[in-house]
Amino acid sequence: MNNAPPNPAIAVTGLRKSYGDKTVLDGIDLQVAQGTVFSLLGPNGAGKTTMVQILSTLIRFDGGEVRVAGHDPVREPDAVRAAIGVTGQYSAVDRLLTGEENLILMADLHHLGKREGRRRAAELLERFDLVDAARKMAGTYSGGMRRRLDLAMTLVGSPSLIFLDEPTTGLDPRSRRTMWQIIRNLVADGVTILLTTQYLEEADELADRIAFLDHGKLIAQGTADELKRLIPGGHVRLRFGDTREVEAALGVLRTASLDGDDLTLRVPGDGGVRSLRALLSQLDDQAIEVEELSVHTPDLDDVFLALTGRPEEMKETLR
Repeated sequence: MNNAPPNPAIAVTGLRKSYGDKTVLDGIDLQVAQGTVFSLLGPNGAGKTTMVQILSTLIRFDGGEVRVAGHDPVREPDAVRAAIGVTGQYSAVDRLLTGEENLILMADLHHLGKREGRRRAAELLERFDLVDAARKMAGTYSGGMRRRLDLAMTLVGSPSLIFLDEPTTGLDPRSRRTMWQIIRNLVADGVTILLTTQYLEEADELADRIAFLDHGKLIAQGTADELKRLIPGGHVRLRFGDTREVEAALGVLRTASLDGDDLTLRVPGDGGVRSLRALLSQLDDQAIEVEELSVHTPDLDDVFLALTGRPEEMKETLR
């Protein structure tokens, strides 16, 4: 039985891109597994848009190897384009057409045929809760409706890999969460998503893996929890039943300190399973009972600031 993982949806090795003497991407290595959400984060000018443009065949790169859906975007651009969909930060919806007409136009561009095109349009209108607005001009849609229609248009060609460039920019919280659920449903159906976003909460909520770009270099990647544990400030809060237990715990846990009241201690730590086992074992050995335990780690805002706003030696420890 072959248990080897499937080929990655995206495989990049040593990717380089420059404009004149300005290096935009400097030796990028990354892989995106099929059927996952991979989020690309970084400050403005970090190289995120350039990366997406290269992967979606819009621009060429200067060095390295790239495979998208198993194809070389330079030698096999048509094969890559047949496998992908791109939803940009700004909607590609034609506001003078109805929602249904926008979808049928995309079906025509994909050469689906009249009957199949209408069937596909009806299916996507239903899927994205746009049936009631199907025959209204898209210019009358709310921002959330236009983003849903934009993504529906991307799906007309049934892509296996979708690039989402800041898909919830400008949306209200309810519309943003609706879009998040749509993304989760796509992944559940086996679609791979490469997501760029300025909302770190969005990456934390959706992404299986996250990569940080800064000045054209990939400075860290991992799951959200892995990245959070790398940043100082993580701790475990322990609450005890009485002050005698607290005093006993302070005698055992040399790095602990009172946290807010006389019954709660803060113990620095990364919150990992191994360190939690060691912590509880120390207390169990002295028969010290813990009533409540909670793990607190830095959020992705802290990670972002640490990675993009601290000295280079900090970044080296986070690779």
